[in-house]
Amino acid sequence: MRSDIVPGGLFPDYELPDHTGVPRRLSFLQGDDPMVLMLGRGVYCPKDRQQLLALAAFHPQLQVGFTQLVTITTDNLILSNDLRLGVGANWPFLHDTERVIANDLGILEYTDRHNNPMIPHTFVLEPGLRIYSVYNGYWYWGRPSTADLHRDLREVTRRVRPDYAIDSPEMRERFERGDREGFYPYGKTMRQVFARMAGAVDQYEKES
Repeated sequence: MRSDIVPGGLFPDYELPDHTGVPRRLSFLQGDDPMVLMLGRGVYCPKDRQQLLALAAFHPQLQVGFTQLVTITTDNLILSNDLRLGVGANWPFLHDTERVIANDLGILEYTDRHNNPMIPHTFVLEPGLRIYSVYNGYWYWGRPSTADLHRDLREVTRRVRPDYAIDSPEMRERFERGDREGFYPYGKTMRQVFARMAGAVDQYEKES
């Protein structure tokens, strides 16, 4: 792994085609929310499938927790969709058939010359693609459980949401005097909020 890809560093803002073939930047998919980013081997890997099944069950909690989820594999468009549909994943899947990420980050799985995948990793990212935690999933137990993700996202939310301590006298005083800057939805409309919660990616650009 590249030496700068550590907690506190910035994850590169890659642009790759999604499961509909439309190029998407990670920063665009993240918006102002925390994000869980899964880099996987792809459709042939049973470990990926188990992790994705757990994430599919966990995804409704990510939605109500205003947290984005993205998976990237080295599969092509067809295989990426086969995997996504096969596990019931209702979030963006990006495909990197050219191994851009694997080569740029130094995570090409050199022990598998047949499939030539990435070494699986899962990242919890603060807004701005800032890395909070990194999990190396070459072995399955290196991958985060949903309990691990819940713990990480609790701390990330505490750090990035000004109104996390909404029960404090200071926040109550700010609200009473009409200062809404530090309160969700932080200047966005509810339509914009619900588009993100629903994963309506083609409506995200209307936030600007």
